Amino acid sequence: MEGKGQIALVTGASSGIGRETATRLAENGFEVIAAARRMDRLEELSDQVQGINPRQVDLSQPEDVEAFCKYLSGLDEPVTALINNAGYSLRGALEDVSLEALRRMFEVNFFSLIRVTQACLPGMRRLRKGTIVNLSSIVGKFTFPMSGPYASTKYAVEAITDALRMELRPFGIRVIGIRPGPIVTEFNDVANELTGDLMARTDPDYKPIYQASGAGVGKLFAGLTVPGPELISDLILEAVMSDAPKAVYAAGPFTEEILGERTRLDDDAFDRFLTEKTGLAGLTV
Repeated sequence: MEGKGQIALVTGASSGIGRETATRLAENGFEVIAAARRMDRLEELSDQVQGINPRQVDLSQPEDVEAFCKYLSGLDEPVTALINNAGYSLRGALEDVSLEALRRMFEVNFFSLIRVTQACLPGMRRLRKGTIVNLSSIVGKFTFPMSGPYASTKYAVEAITDALRMELRPFGIRVIGIRPGPIVTEFNDVANELTGDLMARTDPDYKPIYQASGAGVGKLFAGLTVPGPELISDLILEAVMSDAPKAVYAAGPFTEEILGERTRLDDDAFDRFLTEKTGLAGLTV
């Protein structure tokens, strides 16, 4: 896909993978709409990189999303490369996560993705071309303990990505999923801040489970080299620019040793495998 003269939209563009992706696309000739909640960071990016158009939107607020979609629908030239990158995580056993917090996370990670995609599709259909890249995660195919709420949003992204790929192919629109492993960004810091000290608030029944799974997952990360966001932004650029992109790309830690096992093993075998890996095998409370 030729970048010159094309309009790209990147959500969650104020930091991490989104910021790097917006930069890469602009450097390759795209006019980039960089959307996020933190306008100061977007303006800083637009000052540094030519071809960046900053747009403020809070994807957790449906009214804000609707106003943003109205802006997209009124563009003189349609978006032909949509990068649905925005998302965040909070952690905890399901019993410890409020429905309000879960709904807000689904608004950002899933429902806003759908609504922004809906706003971009009429222009892509008219041109009979376009590329949609949805940022999933390796946990769009399995979940670590205490990550079920976040993983559920990515399971949903996987489903809508697969359906869109089939629905939109007749129009010449490509739909691509990206499954990053752990990446060095602000993502983990935000997750820790939003999650807070669950060990102090959970029911005593859950404390051994938090402790055992925390130690087990900690062992998985011990000595692990975690790459920066450039690994994924380069992959997104490769997918957007390719004449024949793959349906799904995965990169980063655990894509082979855990995600690969999810593909190879049946459900029961994988359950045993991951329960062992995360330190919960044999635990009785």
